[in-house]
Amino acid sequence: MKKVQARLLLVLVLTVLSVYLAIPSWPGIHDSLPDNFKWIIPPRGVSLGLDLQGGIHMVLEVEEDRAVEIAVDRSARAMKDLLAEKGIEVKEVSRKDGVNITIELSGVDNVEETANLIRESYPSYSQASKEGEILVYELNSDDIERIKNGAINQALETIRNRIDEFGVTEPLLQRQGRNQIVIQLPGVKDPKRAKELIQSTAILEFKMVDEDNGPRLALPVQVEIAQEDALRVQFASKVSEGSEILFEPIASDEGRPVYSRPWLVFADAALTGDVLQDARVSIGDFSEPMVSVTFDSKGAEEFDRITGANVGRRMGIVLDGTVYSAPNINERIRGGRAQITGAFTTDEANDLAIVLRAGALPAPMKTLQDLTVGPSLGRDSIEKGLKTTVIAGLFVLLFMMVYYRLSGVVANAAVGLNLICLFGALSGLNATLTLPGIAGIILTIGMGVDSNVLIFERIREELRQGRPIRLAVDAGYDKAFLTIVDSHVTTLITGMALFVFGSGPIKGFAVTLCLGIGINLFTAFIGTKVVFDLVNRKKIDSLSI
Repeated sequence: MKKVQARLLLVLVLTVLSVYLAIPSWPGIHDSLPDNFKWIIPPRGVSLGLDLQGGIHMVLEVEEDRAVEIAVDRSARAMKDLLAEKGIEVKEVSRKDGVNITIELSGVDNVEETANLIRESYPSYSQASKEGEILVYELNSDDIERIKNGAINQALETIRNRIDEFGVTEPLLQRQGRNQIVIQLPGVKDPKRAKELIQSTAILEFKMVDEDNGPRLALPVQVEIAQEDALRVQFASKVSEGSEILFEPIASDEGRPVYSRPWLVFADAALTGDVLQDARVSIGDFSEPMVSVTFDSKGAEEFDRITGANVGRRMGIVLDGTVYSAPNINERIRGGRAQITGAFTTDEANDLAIVLRAGALPAPMKTLQDLTVGPSLGRDSIEKGLKTTVIAGLFVLLFMMVYYRLSGVVANAAVGLNLICLFGALSGLNATLTLPGIAGIILTIGMGVDSNVLIFERIREELRQGRPIRLAVDAGYDKAFLTIVDSHVTTLITGMALFVFGSGPIKGFAVTLCLGIGINLFTAFIGTKVVFDLVNRKKIDSLSI
């Protein structure tokens, strides 16, 4: 008696809990609740996958060789600063042939000192050759491989941080092959903005404007959009070594760039964005959006030194090779704070702050596949999936009622309980429902019916042998137990393998399958058994089976 009551209570509790967890997945029901009750309802339920609600599917490739070149360029600048700090005069320190750094000294007197200094400070580089005052260093192969793998892992983490701040629900982001990244963003409303945010390299640099050579060059005040490269070619012979021409887009009142303003800046950055600690959108004096950046302790110290040494000069704030602004340094700036102003909208300012907070990509990304899935495909898939589920369910329910009579009704109730608990579990886990996941639900219905068929056939055999109804029911459940558990365990192993080794929609199918198996065992051996136990308490003479 107590066991029956305990099982009945367990069934009722799980049913109520499943309905409670499933409420957020039905916006109509959730919105109709009084405001006083909404705070106790979970904030999220089941999310629809890319194939059901549309979104973005992209395959990006990290340009590994470019990542190595960027790392070598950074080492070359660091070597130049180190030699200057030690008082060793050099003519040039630059990257050659991808992974080599050439150091050309002003004379042969400091060759040995330089070789020893580089060997101690940069163990990742081996001396490839030495001819007079020219030293050539080559990056070791193990370090090349390390940089390539690190670039891919850093790209994954950076893109993940950007997507998280963009606010996409249940994104898929995973590595594919050696240097490819698969991205799926379900339900994105602005695909163009999301793609630009993901693929933006976001290399932030602070470069001093070359005001000594700028007037001599006599650059035009402005150039037409798309004529920047032509201007660079025109002034290529006049630009002094160590300087370059960059452009600042100037926008109209509507926010669209109408022309570009050329700036002559030093090629070497005075400060880079890797010392940033935070970036936030703020509003200027004229209600224009701008990005306020905060440096870490090292960056704040460097920014303080740079601004103090360049009072009265202009500093260009450069992102991905584009000048956003070139403010005049009126005084030394302490505290490690700066502002980036430019011709961008509020959304563009927000996106810029996101990519600066998340960090720069370690290398450019090449787009191998770019698909935008429309929501109409998702609605069609949902309608077909629901129609298939309803048709299959009705046929199964009708068969059970006709063939097993009232016992079939009990089995049908167990299938309904199975679906309620399954949907509640998916909602509680904030799972993503895909089209293969709907297929897994349909398969769960079939397995639930199959379990009850095995139990009912065992009960029939016991009744044919003349056993009392109560003993026949107990024996039917006991004899079917091992067979049902065996079939469910083997299927569960398959589902777990699909979850571990599969990806995307395959995992969605595996999740619904594994949850359905566990819930089906509960409904088959506890949900229906408690009904038969309650009926047997009345000492009936026959069983409708």
